[in-house]
Amino acid sequence: MKLVVCIALSLAVLAGCATAPTNLPVKAAGGMLVNAKGLTLYTFDKDVANSGKSVCNGDCAVKWPPVIAADGAKAGGDYTIITRDDGKKQWAFRGKPLYTWPEDQEPGDKYGDNYLKVWHIIPS
Repeated sequence: MKLVVCIALSLAVLAGCATAPTNLPVKAAGGMLVNAKGLTLYTFDKDVANSGKSVCNGDCAVKWPPVIAADGAKAGGDYTIITRDDGKKQWAFRGKPLYTWPEDQEPGDKYGDNYLKVWHIIPS
């Protein structure tokens, strides 16, 4: 019986390791998700969760830079990677693409929150 429990536990641990994202530039800080520099991340209400697409392209993506996934990045858990219209890969959280706001200059800034009532921070 102990052997079966040990094997089951080992498989569960290995499964958890297999789904862990790699090269993830996102972390929780100050009650919200931030990038590696500690700057606030946002979602856009017009993006449809789990669609695998971003509707923020062209000028929108200049104003709201997408969180680009590095080559070789692997998704897992709540984090997925979508392919943008320009072919670049972008991180998504719970199916919603992630963006930054250029007016946020310091960790903790969240000047883009509720911008036009469609851009929002992501509580952690």
